Amino acid sequence: MRSTQLRSHAEVSSISALLETGRAVTRPVLEAVVAGLDPRIGQVCAYHQGWADADGTPAVADGGKMLRATLALWSGRAGGAPVADAVAAAAAVELVHAFSLVHDDVMDADLERRHRPTTWAVYGLPLAVLAGDALLTAALSTVAAAPGGQGATGLRRLAADVQRLIAGQRADLAFENREQVSVAESLAMMSQKTGALLGSACALGAELGGSPPALVSALAWCGEQLGIVFQIVDDILGIWGDPAVTGKPVYADLVARKKSYPVVLALAAAGPAAGELRRRYGRPPDRSDGSAATELAGLVEAAGGLTGARSAIDLRLAEVSRTMSALDISDSSRKEFTQLAGYVAHRHR
Repeated sequence: MRSTQLRSHAEVSSISALLETGRAVTRPVLEAVVAGLDPRIGQVCAYHQGWADADGTPAVADGGKMLRATLALWSGRAGGAPVADAVAAAAAVELVHAFSLVHDDVMDADLERRHRPTTWAVYGLPLAVLAGDALLTAALSTVAAAPGGQGATGLRRLAADVQRLIAGQRADLAFENREQVSVAESLAMMSQKTGALLGSACALGAELGGSPPALVSALAWCGEQLGIVFQIVDDILGIWGDPAVTGKPVYADLVARKKSYPVVLALAAAGPAAGELRRRYGRPPDRSDGSAATELAGLVEAAGGLTGARSAIDLRLAEVSRTMSALDISDSSRKEFTQLAGYVAHRHR
């Protein structure tokens, strides 16, 4: 399960089918949840999800990748959970993800997401914050009301993982004001900020179905490692991604002086490129100088940031593959997870 492997057309089609199934099964539940919110807050949430324009007119956007929902449904199948339980898990993790993005855009003052103005940029800070709060509480309510009698257990897991997500976001924000961030600190932050929710996604469906705790824990660990892979890929795209695909300005993370994983690796390296990067990265950003960001990207790559980030992806995928091979799940479940992990490692947005 290496990030450098090329995927066949059949594999791409299979992954697309998995994601589309996740969207088709989960979106009606999400729409019903949003429809039950305060009407104005529901309008804001529908815009954020891509279902409507700013004035409430229905839009044709697909509402995102639905990766977390797909993983939750996979978790249910892997653990033998009833479909209804897995759907509750899928909707809940997507609602938490939506909450985190609304608040993330506020904290980062981002003006664009998925090629559209961000929620706070359209409706203002107060409504955006309230919409995020509404999405989070709706997620918790969805898990608590799941059929099967495991709602309380699932609620404790999701609430704990949300707390970890918040801690990771706090650490990520703190990194921006620090001169030095260690590689270990960066990995710990990613395991919380992104890993916690993907861990929930990979475990919650099985947990709501009453799967053995050992299996649930193993699935959560695999999901957390996949979350770290997801964040490293996100960090790579934040520097070298195509703005037409990612929806973010070119070199956005470098301009903001973010301590993303490739940057942390490069800053911690030896050699002239790393030394020059450390000297330049300590300066206040000049957003009007596009060539400066280009030069910073070159220094990060020359200091080994890109190569090291890709190696970290391969290492975690290999560890997850070994763990998956030992789990008491079906071969088809293992294959599906391998496909989804490959999608995460190869994605372009």
